[in-house]
Amino acid sequence: MTRMVACVVLKREAEGLESPPHPGEIGRRIYQNVSREGWEQWLQRLQMIINENQLNTADSMSIELIEKHMLGFFFDEGDYGGLPQGFRTAGGKK
Repeated sequence: MTRMVACVVLKREAEGLESPPHPGEIGRRIYQNVSREGWEQWLQRLQMIINENQLNTADSMSIELIEKHMLGFFFDEGDYGGLPQGFRTAGGKK
C-alpha cells in the first residue's frame, strides 16, 4: 500500500517517500511531511544551490549550508530556501 503524506511543498496529500532521504532529524521531518513529487522539486532546487554557490557535498560546511536551505525550502525556517541570489529562470524571472 502506498504511504500518503500531507505534503508541505505541494500543499496537498500525495504519495510519500519510501524512506528518510537525509540523515537525522531533518530526514525524519522530510519523510513525514514531504511527498515524492515535493522531494523531486527539492532536488532541482538543490542542483541550483550547489552550482550557484559552488558547493562540495563532501565538505561539512557545504552540508551545513544545504541543510539550512532544506529547512527553508520545506519548512519556511530561517533565511534560506529561496532561489539563489541573482538567479533567473529561463523566462527571466527571479
